[in-house]
Amino acid sequence: MTRRDSTCQTTAPRRVTMLAGLVALATVTMSAAAAAKDVRVSLPWVFQGPDSFMLVAADQGYYAAAGINVSIDTGRGSVDAINRVASGAYDFGFADINNLIEFNATNPGAEVVAVMMVYDEAPFSLFTLEGSGIETPADLEGRTLGAPAFDASFKLFPAFATATGIDFDTVATVNMDGSLRETMLINGDVDFISGHYHSSYLDLKTKGVDPADMVVMRYADHGLDFYGNAVIVRRETIVTDPDLVRDFVAATVRGVQDVVGDPTLGAKAAASRDPLIEEAVELERLLLTLETLIDTPFVRANGVGTVDPERLQRSIGQLAEAFAIETPPDAAAVFDARFLPPLEARLLP
Repeated sequence: MTRRDSTCQTTAPRRVTMLAGLVALATVTMSAAAAAKDVRVSLPWVFQGPDSFMLVAADQGYYAAAGINVSIDTGRGSVDAINRVASGAYDFGFADINNLIEFNATNPGAEVVAVMMVYDEAPFSLFTLEGSGIETPADLEGRTLGAPAFDASFKLFPAFATATGIDFDTVATVNMDGSLRETMLINGDVDFISGHYHSSYLDLKTKGVDPADMVVMRYADHGLDFYGNAVIVRRETIVTDPDLVRDFVAATVRGVQDVVGDPTLGAKAAASRDPLIEEAVELERLLLTLETLIDTPFVRANGVGTVDPERLQRSIGQLAEAFAIETPPDAAAVFDARFLPPLEARLLP
C-alpha cells in the first residue's frame, strides 16, 4: 500500500509536467501558425518529377516548420515564372537563370535574382527523328523549328546557332501549344523541336517513339556551358525580408536532398497533385533529371544550391552575344549565394 501511494504521489506531478509541456507546445505551434507568412511560388511548367523538390519540402513540413505557409502553382514556362515574381504576384519562382538574365537586361529596376541553383547543367535540347535528314547542327538550316514561344530552349536557340555556326535566319519557326509539340514532330508538321531534355524525351517515348529513333542535340554538348533552373526572388524581397529568403532556401535545400535520397518521393508528390499524371513516367523523368542535371560531380563536391562564379560569368558572356546584351551583368548581380545554408547542410545524401 505504501509503495502504491508513493507511485501515486510521483505520477501526479509528472502528469502535470507533461500536460504543461503539451500546452506549451500547442501554444508555440499556434503562435507559429499565427505568425506564418503566406508565400506563393510559381513553377515553370506543370507538376512533374524534375520540379517536385518544392512539393516534397511542402509535404514534409519543411516550409511550415520555418513559419512559411506556401502555395505552389504550375506555370507556362520560365519567362512566365519570372514575370510573375517580378510583378510581385508571386514571392518565389523556379525558372531558367538565362531567361532571368535576359529579363533583367530589358527590365532595369525590376530585377529578379537567383538565390539557389538546382539544375547544375542546363536541359536545353533539340529533338528530331530518324529519317528527317537531320544529323548535325548544319542540317538544321532551311528547316522548321517548332516550340512554344516561351520555351527556354527555343529562346536560347540563337545562342545554339551562334555556337555551332549555323545561320539562324534560315530556320523557320512555328509557335505552338506545349502539349502539341511532340505530336507535331511525330506527324511531320515540323522538322525539329526544342525542349528540356527530360521532358521531350519522355513525352516522345510515351507517344510510342523508340529512343533509338530520336536524334538529340543537347546544347551542353555543343559548347554552351549554361546553368539551368534556379530558385528566384525579387531583389526587393531580399532587401525587405532577408530572413524569409534564407528560411525558404534552407527548406528547399532539404526538399532537394530528400528527392535525391528517395526519388519516389518526388514522383508521388507530383502525382498527388494531378490525377492525370502517371507516377511511373514522372519517376523515370526525375531519375533522368537527377542523372543529367542535379546530381553532378560539382554538386557532390560543393553541395546543392551554389555555382562556380567563373563558369556563370562565361555563360553570361555567351548569352550576351546571342541576345545582343550590350552590358553583360556581373555574376554577383545575377546569383546571390548569401542565403544558402553552410556546406555541411547542403551535401547530397
